[in-house]
Amino acid sequence: MKVHTKYPYGYMKEGIPVMKSSWLDWMRPYHKEYLQGDISSGLIVAVMLIPQGMAYAMLAGMPPVTGLYAAAIPIFIYAMIGSSRQLAVGPVAVVSLLVFAGVSPLAEPGSSEYMTLAVLLMLMVGVIQLLMGVLRLGFITKFFSHAVISGFTSAAAIVIAFSQLKHIVGLPLENSQPAGAAAEAAMQLSAWNWTAVGLAAAGVIVILASKRFIPLIPGPLAAVLLGIGTVIWFNLDAAGVSIIGEVPGGLPAFSLPAVTGDAVMALLPTALTISFIGFMESFAMAKVIAAKEKQYVSADRELSGLGAANIGGSFFGGFPVTGGFSRSAVNYDAGAKTPLASIITAVLLLLTLQFFTGAFYYLPNAILASVIIVAVYKLIDWKEAVSLFKLRKADGAVWMITFGATLLIGVEQGIFIGIGISLLVFIWSSAYPHTAALGWLEESRTYRNVKRYPHAEEREGIFMLRIDAPLYFANAAFVESRIEEGLVARPETTEVILDFSGVNSMDAVAVHELEQWEKMLQDRGITLTIVDIKGPVRDILRKAEWEEDRLQMTLQNRYRTTHIR
Repeated sequence: MKVHTKYPYGYMKEGIPVMKSSWLDWMRPYHKEYLQGDISSGLIVAVMLIPQGMAYAMLAGMPPVTGLYAAAIPIFIYAMIGSSRQLAVGPVAVVSLLVFAGVSPLAEPGSSEYMTLAVLLMLMVGVIQLLMGVLRLGFITKFFSHAVISGFTSAAAIVIAFSQLKHIVGLPLENSQPAGAAAEAAMQLSAWNWTAVGLAAAGVIVILASKRFIPLIPGPLAAVLLGIGTVIWFNLDAAGVSIIGEVPGGLPAFSLPAVTGDAVMALLPTALTISFIGFMESFAMAKVIAAKEKQYVSADRELSGLGAANIGGSFFGGFPVTGGFSRSAVNYDAGAKTPLASIITAVLLLLTLQFFTGAFYYLPNAILASVIIVAVYKLIDWKEAVSLFKLRKADGAVWMITFGATLLIGVEQGIFIGIGISLLVFIWSSAYPHTAALGWLEESRTYRNVKRYPHAEEREGIFMLRIDAPLYFANAAFVESRIEEGLVARPETTEVILDFSGVNSMDAVAVHELEQWEKMLQDRGITLTIVDIKGPVRDILRKAEWEEDRLQMTLQNRYRTTHIR
């Protein structure tokens, strides 16, 4: 295998630089000019991941330190296996919300039972993703339409933001739905902890200002340092500001997840949801970066890498993780060239766990809430909804239904409702395919849709119908109805010509229906002609013992001397 000089870890495939598929290929050899970028990006992502990991652990209903556990171990494992060189694996907002939504009905958040179930969930997600990767089932996620994912993440971002309202106002809110939580908080306005509100607002301002004016300083870290300093300086914890308190120090201990049949069955829907959603979020970002670097990422290898990362993390008290948009973008922009950057991030996180957890004792929950809110507000994509409605109303409707169901019914229910609706739309569109009555267009000397080209001429006594979809059991009746409509509108018809140029497959039922149409038309004195049959369809009709000359018929040779004038 010849290595391309410009892309030392890849080869050329049809003129395109492609990354090697073997694991750890980036180590052989490692180019020293990459070291500076890998070190700087590894450091920056670690600094960014510490507050984010703790915040997302809180969002998942887990102790803050488990966010560091969930970041350090999986990111190291993924670096060894995954195909993306710049993807930053760790806790992300949407997956953390799904963890909370799936586990909180089974146990009290923060309890030992809750943590046990969250760890088991991480193991299940890992096993599902690893099996999908090994069995090369990455294509399954393509059944999740973009409209569903966009609608789901947009609604989930709002749910996540409102889930932090209790930390911002300093009150225990019982309602978990955004509208209910907002109403409950409004009814207790006089009891708000305005100091916590001020800290959250300051955190948002610092994060956004740092990103715009001082991009070299990670905004979440700046907000964390401001929050800790403010609490210590003004003794705000004594004034009722909630802080995270004691953060256990030391490296995460190895332990086997507790696996029971009842727990597995209860968590299976959540595990499947996280497996698919987490992979799609991760793979989408990996593809964006790979396109910029002219590299190749394998869907199946990504599944294997994420699966192994989640399995490994489950032995150290974590919760499900995936590749994150923002951290991966920062990792890439900071100069990461190889997975060594992720390994450096993992080492720095482990050092933090070993020596520096005490520094987070006075970190206010309101600051972590601000970190989460700033991270998720970009997920709300109204422009995508408008674009979908503009391009195809059915896709826009899928977006809105998914968004509304996620927001009003529940996170897990919302994604499944969205998938169900998108599949129904697909089935509906395939059952009622586009067809076109054809006429001769003299200026282009081709047959065109008479609805789009009203001046296209139809030859007297001939009805020509083009079918623009696979022909199978679900849509055969619709096509038959279109033939009948055409005959009713053209009572003088003596020949029906079906243009199969848009039919790329047929099933046995459609073949039987086609033969029935021919017999029905013959009984009425009408000839049926099939033209422009594609190879796969021709093969099916050969097996049905159709004459060979019928299979070679085209519009051109059917009317080579009798074009409409």
